[in-house]
Amino acid sequence: MTPIPVPEPDMTPERLWERAIALRPLLRAQQDEADELGTYSPDVHEAFRQAGFYRVTQPRLFGGYEFELRTNYRLIVEIARGHPAAGWCLSLGGSHAYVVGSHWPEQAQRELFGTDGHFIAPHRPATMGTLKPVDGGYILNGQWNYCSGIPYATHLLCGATLDGAGDPRQVVVPRASFEVLDDWGGDRTLGMRASGSHSARIRDAFVPEHMVIRLDWMGARPDGLENGTAGTRLHGNPMYLGRMMGPYHCSLVSVVVGAAWAALDEFETLMLRNRSLADPTLLWADHPDYLRPFGLAMSMTEAAETILYGVADRYMAHCRAWDRDRTPFTVEDNLRLWALAQQAGGLARQAVELLFQNSLSAPTKKGSRLDRYYRDVAMYNSHVSALQNNQATYVARAHFGRPTGFRGL
Repeated sequence: MTPIPVPEPDMTPERLWERAIALRPLLRAQQDEADELGTYSPDVHEAFRQAGFYRVTQPRLFGGYEFELRTNYRLIVEIARGHPAAGWCLSLGGSHAYVVGSHWPEQAQRELFGTDGHFIAPHRPATMGTLKPVDGGYILNGQWNYCSGIPYATHLLCGATLDGAGDPRQVVVPRASFEVLDDWGGDRTLGMRASGSHSARIRDAFVPEHMVIRLDWMGARPDGLENGTAGTRLHGNPMYLGRMMGPYHCSLVSVVVGAAWAALDEFETLMLRNRSLADPTLLWADHPDYLRPFGLAMSMTEAAETILYGVADRYMAHCRAWDRDRTPFTVEDNLRLWALAQQAGGLARQAVELLFQNSLSAPTKKGSRLDRYYRDVAMYNSHVSALQNNQATYVARAHFGRPTGFRGL
């Protein structure tokens, strides 16, 4: 088989991260514009494309760099440090090549990654559509909300059920098959305004059979994995075992960690500029009332980032154990990765809230960066995937061998 050439064969994770850091001033300068637009600007998109940010975990066979998930999470942290909502848009538009590379058959992968390997696709797995069987495939109809990352997407991954059967499937369709609705950006939401989380509508789109699969994306049962996935067989890389619960939540948490670093950057500026109300002779940087929250927030953010990369490493350890001797990657393993990532997200969110609380009233004004970061992490906190109390119950039940009550498991 002839592989798609990789744009930069000598690419390294360090080079990707350096490029992301170099874009930070531009991302910060365009924060207001991007929030109003509902996504990052076309020139930022082009910078991301040229920098290789959409190819991080994409199979090398199809024009990607095939780096481990940890590399992508670090990239998103650096982008989100420039603008959290832009990081969310990139993360959820550019991180699903590894899912396609894991679970869709070779014929589908060849068509989806095309002749040049440029692939961007949000994944809205909720079954908000229906599939009607026809010769050679299906007719797909539906509307999916919160398709984060869709403004520059080449494709959409979405969930649907077979007509009248309630039988769930995951589907990939090209850009020409869906309409992006104008329902994001500006004052429509509290935060994450530049995340490109528009709805997508599909009407009577034909989908070939090989673009529709059964995928236990949430429960991630270990049953039937003795022979691996389409991706492990095709690419020979255990990462493409494609367990998704921990990795999916890490794609959100990496944004929140970046937001926490961004908030620290902004608070540090205030520390070196503002004087204490209690003692006007002292800068905030010399007064314990401000040193304390800064130090706490920094340690919380560093802990969150450490946990984030630890989840990525543990994911790969499970995949390699499966590759070595078929050690099962269990439902409990998946749930625990998810719950661990939630702890990282919670710490990073609390760091932003602590800094916002201790920066007095000025950051509450429109256009304040701390105000933006506070609202962005509030959006994360309301995400169904971030509900720690719910997840803790599933983890404990799985540990004790009880039915989790989660997606029928």
